[in-house]
Amino acid sequence: MTATDYGDRATYRAIGLMSGTSLDGIDIALIETDGVLDVTRGPSRTYGFSTELRGQLEEALEMGKGLAARTERPGDLRAIEAKLTDRHAEIARHFASEIGLALCDVDIVGFHGQTVLHKPNEALTVQLGDGDRLASALGVPVAWDLRARDMESAGQGAPLVPAYHRALAANLPPEFAIRPVAFVNIGGISNITYIDGDEDPIAFDCGPGNALIDQWLQREAGIPFDQNGRIASEGTIIETLADRYLNADFFAKKTPKSLDRFDFPVPDPDDGELSDVARTLCYVTARGIAQAREHLPERPELWIVAGGGRRHPTILSDLADALGDEADVVLAEDCGFDGDAMEAEAWAYLAVRSIRGLPLTFPTTTGCREPVSGGRISKPGTKRD
Repeated sequence: MTATDYGDRATYRAIGLMSGTSLDGIDIALIETDGVLDVTRGPSRTYGFSTELRGQLEEALEMGKGLAARTERPGDLRAIEAKLTDRHAEIARHFASEIGLALCDVDIVGFHGQTVLHKPNEALTVQLGDGDRLASALGVPVAWDLRARDMESAGQGAPLVPAYHRALAANLPPEFAIRPVAFVNIGGISNITYIDGDEDPIAFDCGPGNALIDQWLQREAGIPFDQNGRIASEGTIIETLADRYLNADFFAKKTPKSLDRFDFPVPDPDDGELSDVARTLCYVTARGIAQAREHLPERPELWIVAGGGRRHPTILSDLADALGDEADVVLAEDCGFDGDAMEAEAWAYLAVRSIRGLPLTFPTTTGCREPVSGGRISKPGTKRD
């Protein structure tokens, strides 16, 4: 299925579905776009996972460590994938009903799925999610498996959002129309996109995001995340622990580069008290983002922060301190965007680029040999091979 299957039109109505490495739920967003610079953002929502499904996804992450092929689904992985896909379908139907949207009026759904393994050095990335099943459940074409072709072209398979960041940068309010600009997403992993004029964006993962803090608190205290930064605010930085993370080879590694959720280990129980370790991990996240400057052509004056980590006051404060007076750190909302919906919007945008055959990734974002489009397009009624 390509753009010609839709007839001659200027824009497409698309839904994006994103489930990130932090396992905090599913983001969904509606946009209308030409897949280039014309973007009209619509409603968005976030829906959490049930305790049961989140637990199954955590099990899937463990099982995923042993996968050797993108389509391999041993043990319970196939059943978990089906359940996850059905949850996406349920959410999409609920979202459409809530905003008064008929799904038959949607041109394409962009479906990320849940990453359970990412090994770019082995050209292997695995996202749970059955696009055929979702297309049949919704009666709408689905673009999915968007990372594979990039890896076939020697790319890292991540990050994919920079193409959308470039479109957003072109639509910034005048007071924020500063170049170069950096978009930072702090999810389970942190990544950065550098945009300067009409050049292809430069992007890469820049270190841990929320995942380490969340895993630490869950394991040591049974708390899923540091709400409002309360726990970290009570702690002090453990310099030796911070140095252990920040001296990792990853930070000096040349770009493009990307991370798996498990590339940075969770601290040991004897590394420090609960709040002190949480405070230290905030510092590590912020410093990792700031160190990304060393891989950029120029130092951005404006840093726009999205993702769940933007809600953590200690991370934001540490980032502002690390960047110093040379840069302004603002939230996505300050620029008229939605920091929760940005990645789901991006997946809708990428779905439109996929059906139009436009590049999703660039040598400057993933290291692919040349700009690469990609994705599988499933029509309703398609059966998985």
